[in-house]
Amino acid sequence: MEVREIGSRLELFVDEWLIEQKEAVQLTLHHPVPAEIVMEFNMPWEGNTCGYVTVFKDKDIFRMYYRASNTNLETGQETHPAFVCYAESTDGIHWTRSYLNLYQFNGSKNNNIILQGLGSHTFATFLDTNPAVKEEERYKAFGAYGEEGKNGLFGFVSKDGIYWKLMKEEPVFPDGVFDSQNTGFYDNLRNRYFAYHRGWTEGEYQGIRSIMVRTSEDFQHWTKPEYLVYEDSPEEHLYTNAITPYFRAPHIFFGFPKRFVQERQKVAHRYSGVSDGVFMTSRDGKVWKRWNEALIRPGLMQERWINRNNMTAWGIIATKSNIVPGVEEISLYSSEAYYVEGNRLRRFTIRMDGFVSVHTGGRQGMFTTHPLVFDGRNLVLNYSTSAAGYVKVELLDIDGKAIEGFSCEMYGDSIEEKVNWNSNNDLSQMKGKPVRVRFTMKDADVYSLRFV
Repeated sequence: MEVREIGSRLELFVDEWLIEQKEAVQLTLHHPVPAEIVMEFNMPWEGNTCGYVTVFKDKDIFRMYYRASNTNLETGQETHPAFVCYAESTDGIHWTRSYLNLYQFNGSKNNNIILQGLGSHTFATFLDTNPAVKEEERYKAFGAYGEEGKNGLFGFVSKDGIYWKLMKEEPVFPDGVFDSQNTGFYDNLRNRYFAYHRGWTEGEYQGIRSIMVRTSEDFQHWTKPEYLVYEDSPEEHLYTNAITPYFRAPHIFFGFPKRFVQERQKVAHRYSGVSDGVFMTSRDGKVWKRWNEALIRPGLMQERWINRNNMTAWGIIATKSNIVPGVEEISLYSSEAYYVEGNRLRRFTIRMDGFVSVHTGGRQGMFTTHPLVFDGRNLVLNYSTSAAGYVKVELLDIDGKAIEGFSCEMYGDSIEEKVNWNSNNDLSQMKGKPVRVRFTMKDADVYSLRFV
């Protein structure tokens, strides 16, 4: 018998970790909704191959970093060197380039370039949340290429996120091919850094673009790279990774790789290949559940069917809903019109915790959790039903017997709604004791739960 100790943390139904039994329900992937264009890469120092965007919240502002570059599609040559550019937002929706007068382009410093040269081709930033981080290294980045003769993946540090310097002259990872968005972050639960970077598979599936992981306690000494393991997914080209802890439940990692199908070509173009965005989750950073169904399809726009489009930016953030006042949703960003005029970045939205749910349609279904040990007095659900649908919640003892007085039928739609039991709203008497939660549902989705 597997007992899950969850305390008072938020648990999502992005996998079957919580689920012991189920009948006539299934885990269902939900798809972000396209919103507005947040950045058109139309400045002279930008161009048709801007990308490798990173986004994160830092106190009261949102920061965005991206590569600015342009390719002559007749010759295949870059028309100017790659730069790292910077933009800010107060809401994650409206973004403004920060003109900082740091680097010249065509004789003028009136631009938002913050780095050029080494590392600028694949620069990927993050805010270091390590409690022991040095103030002058509070921002970190991985970067490769941009300076002839210097190979490997280099580490960069910054005090303010604007002025960057090499962490050391030697690359952090000297061996490998790093022509991707190689990402990293500090995991405050496991007390170590994670780095995810490009790999190429060997053996039977030799030559497949893949993702590798390394960890470190100090950002200096790293474990050997390991290929990610997927529970039930085929070998496919994963061009980027966009892996990050989920901000509401950081013990779960989310990944948003760009899947590349290199042998296809839908739109006539110099370069072949089509791409979409996929979704995957992990509870240890190494073994992943990857959805074979696309999270973001190219859709009706022909330019999204051109090589290397639909690249999900690193970083998902909470933003205010434009439809429901006072409600927050998740924003993520995806590239479109890469390799053509009009290259741009579009925002997508999805409900909080809403990438995956336990779902049933018009037929009644049920599922039961493993025995759970929790802290708190109340159970809170993120769920949705139709007008005729419902979610019935019951507490069971360790033997699977219903506990008298702890049953509730709910309907509606809420990110956080407290379960009101029939006779007693206080779960304190069961704190520290294993209980199961049984859900009986119809035309409904359950996204997450938390004991508080």
